[in-house]
Amino acid sequence: MADETKDTEKESGTSEAKEVSDDFAVREHTSPSGLKYTTTTGRLVLRREETKDGKADGFKPKAEIFVVAYTQQDAEPGRPVTFAFNGGPGSASVWLHLGLLGPRLVESGDVGTMTPAPFGLVDNPDSLLESSDLVLIDPVNTGFSRVVEGEKADEFHAFVQDRDLVAEVVRLWTTRNNRWLSPKYLVGESYGTLRAVAVAGRLFDAYGMAVNGLGLISTVLNMSTLRFFPGSDLPYALHLPTYAAIAHYHGRHGDRELSEVVREAEEYAARDFGYALTQGTRLTSEEYDEAVARLHAITTLDEGFIRRTNLRWAYHEFAAELLRSEGLSVGRIDGRFAARPENLQSSDSFDDPSIRAITGPYSAAMNHYVRAELGYENDLPYEILTARVQPWSYRTFEGAPVDVSGVLERLLVHNPTLRVHVDYGYHDGATPHFAAEYVWAHMNLDDAARARFTHHYHEAGHMMYLNPVARDAQLRALRAFVTEGQTGQG
Repeated sequence: MADETKDTEKESGTSEAKEVSDDFAVREHTSPSGLKYTTTTGRLVLRREETKDGKADGFKPKAEIFVVAYTQQDAEPGRPVTFAFNGGPGSASVWLHLGLLGPRLVESGDVGTMTPAPFGLVDNPDSLLESSDLVLIDPVNTGFSRVVEGEKADEFHAFVQDRDLVAEVVRLWTTRNNRWLSPKYLVGESYGTLRAVAVAGRLFDAYGMAVNGLGLISTVLNMSTLRFFPGSDLPYALHLPTYAAIAHYHGRHGDRELSEVVREAEEYAARDFGYALTQGTRLTSEEYDEAVARLHAITTLDEGFIRRTNLRWAYHEFAAELLRSEGLSVGRIDGRFAARPENLQSSDSFDDPSIRAITGPYSAAMNHYVRAELGYENDLPYEILTARVQPWSYRTFEGAPVDVSGVLERLLVHNPTLRVHVDYGYHDGATPHFAAEYVWAHMNLDDAARARFTHHYHEAGHMMYLNPVARDAQLRALRAFVTEGQTGQG
């Protein structure tokens, strides 16, 4: 690991009635490859110009946002910089930070070989830092980020306010570090992909800042493709290939290839199953029986369950049902994980064994790393995955689907060199790959714009970097994405 040669503190900010200032710890390191880099870790104070009775009322501090920035020392001009964040809402950036992008990795293990407590950290020789500077961002009430005293945290627990806050972090960091002429990338995971597109739109519209690329990991840009509620049949069809993939992982499809199982499910979901769902009670008994038989063959779920749910079940019901005969439920974030549920008779499972398995290693690693290696001290709890941001407000959409695909369409038109990298996990029950593909297929883009997408599929879950093979492939593709401008199918 890198030698630490410097530990300094710097402060900035304007005079306030109650002074609030940045609190950064700065350290120098050397990667195993010999790359010399600086880490700047701490809370960045965000301020906002305010008015009162139509008069300027000052530049008031609103929130202290935790960031970890990695910058190469003595870098050549034009080195890329990548801003990254996770989603939730309510997730800190620790997952992308210590699971994939940063120079240090959580020693967590993977399904079936999880590392026991007290866990650990190892070097990441293929870190994106080898090709791009990195800035990891934690939105309000995640990580160490909080509003300043006297402000309301709820204000930032909303789509627009969160978008604007993260965009302001990007703008401010870029300005203070003189990086307006550097290639800039946004990488998000899960809700962070929706955030990344929204932030890119805000940067372009408000500040004229054009980003070079978007890295979308476990994508959701249109939430109507994922949310199960009465009157919407779409999510039931779009989850079907994921059910098939997870059943395959748990040995329910014998020696068949995963690609064959998934392709069969995709074809049925896109055609006959979609038709069956839209017909409702207009299906004949023969058509209904055929649908039950096909769904049983694809998912391996019990035909009685399929009939009782009238061909429609939410993911948490699938999680409880797939391995019920073995006394197990499967994960949602990663369907490869399985564990004994608290209630063997439960008809659904909201207790995700994959989240249970990985939260400990990531929490321990981050709490150690930030203090022992980055030199930052803070007595606040590091909120790794919190409900403190709930309820999250989507009032901007006023009953319409939460959907930013139109923002991406516009960005691809206005910025004809913008590129998009997409990572999918076949065993991801939170953001199924077929749902993301549905969104791409319904975007109004010409062939030239579609050619600026790269698509990468992994035999893993939502956080596909838990699988070392998937992580290596992800990092190779991401490093090429930020340095080479490759296009085409990954």
